[in-house]
Amino acid sequence: MGAQAEQVTAAIAANFAGTIRQLKPLFERETGHRLVSSFASSGTLFAQIHNGAPFDVFLSADEQRPQQLIDDQLAIADSAFIYATGLLVLWSSQPELVDPRGDVLRAGHWREKGIRHIALANPKTAPYGRAALQTLKAMHLLNASKPYRVTGQNIAQTFQFVASANAQLGFIAKTQLLALPENERGSTWRVPELMYSPIRQQAVMLTRGRDNRAAEAFLRFLQSPQTQKMISARGYK
Repeated sequence: MGAQAEQVTAAIAANFAGTIRQLKPLFERETGHRLVSSFASSGTLFAQIHNGAPFDVFLSADEQRPQQLIDDQLAIADSAFIYATGLLVLWSSQPELVDPRGDVLRAGHWREKGIRHIALANPKTAPYGRAALQTLKAMHLLNASKPYRVTGQNIAQTFQFVASANAQLGFIAKTQLLALPENERGSTWRVPELMYSPIRQQAVMLTRGRDNRAAEAFLRFLQSPQTQKMISARGYK
């Protein structure tokens, strides 16, 4: 790093891990600054920030937690912005299991189809998990699905449940699906956006990062047209 280079330490929602790994070299090359990332569910990161974890910026998978940090004077009020809007998909690693309309859920008879587990992220800490629960509620499947549901700590663990076939179905982020080679994408249903609250992912400068030029540069970088185009290509709106 040059004499003027600094380091930004970012708390980043797990769904954005693949995208940030693609963006990191570009950011570091363009600015000379260094990016250090920590990935977990938004709720877990929120709790860590409240407990004094040394983060400069927070990339949440929702709007509520950054706003709460602003209210708690742990984040800078005028720094918050939406960096991505997430999309939810139902995924199976089995190529024929999920149909394009999601009828595999509606039709029931799951055990006969070999479905023992339906994975979702923890709805209390992960916005994608909350969206999955809202989808099941919209389909009137909240009670029927309860014995089948397995909960990941975050969307990354939920993805692993399905990828390893420990769960036959799972609600994941579209960006995770697009990161796979086409021949490994199994079968999917893109959940209609009317079935769940918008997954508006907000970034915010934390008070610790207020005078960190690398943190300022990173948030500017996220908002640039080039970066936003790359984020959209990774499966976000």
